[in-house]
Amino acid sequence: MARIKKTLSNWLNARHILIIQNEENFSEKATYKFTYAKIAFFAFLILAAVFSLSFYMVNTILAQWFDPRYAERQTRQELVELTFELDSLSYELESRDQFIQSIKKVLQGDVTTNEIPESAEPAEATDMDYAQLEKTDSIFKSEFEKGVGGDFLLTSNMDNVELRSIYFFPPLTGFVVESFNPQKEHYGIDIVSKKDEPVKVITDGTVVFTGWTQDDGNIIAVQHRENLISIYKHNSAVTKSVGDVISAGDIIAIIGNTGELTSGPHLHMELWYNGSPVNPQEFISF
Repeated sequence: MARIKKTLSNWLNARHILIIQNEENFSEKATYKFTYAKIAFFAFLILAAVFSLSFYMVNTILAQWFDPRYAERQTRQELVELTFELDSLSYELESRDQFIQSIKKVLQGDVTTNEIPESAEPAEATDMDYAQLEKTDSIFKSEFEKGVGGDFLLTSNMDNVELRSIYFFPPLTGFVVESFNPQKEHYGIDIVSKKDEPVKVITDGTVVFTGWTQDDGNIIAVQHRENLISIYKHNSAVTKSVGDVISAGDIIAIIGNTGELTSGPHLHMELWYNGSPVNPQEFISF
């Protein structure tokens, strides 16, 4: 046994010379010295490198071709990601729907009921007696300007990145005769323009309320992105209905003089962001 080991060791460590000669004149071109031990060592390194590279490629680049479980793992991962996104979107939609419903209740004066049927339409003035109008108007003023479930945070100088990233159309061409002043409970601006001037929506959105109150006349409210709502009051007529999807610049009403809290044809416009009134003049050029 010892003799075999010695013979193998001698064979591996025996030095050899590889000479490369020119075939025609037998001139020496190159000489290489080697042992079988060195050849075995470098062969092992090359095989290890090839094996490592192959293993890496099979588990990464070539996995989708050679591994039948790859597609299943990818599908499961995508399903998990989609599930999280769906849960997030469902939560956002639910929050938005609740916010819109609360605004609807305030605008309609229905602050005591917990649910408003989807098919319910705003009542016309001719279908309501004067006492009911007074009650609706009182609730509208007290609840909408203070907020459902608590006082609104009045932020006349809100520096909000989301709102400033939106391009707003002016609702009409005219002059601002009364500015935003929450201290005097004036949560919007009054714009005077010529008779029958069309009122345009300031940016894309969905109509969430149209109706009439004793003080503010014909009203239309539009829900926009970033939890923003714009409200237009004292219109002579409203041209859109609840649920209509509208684009920036679409005509939604005609300037008017309806309601008791007006002394002449003008548009009273309000912006509400996350339940708080903001100054429209900080975001819209009139």
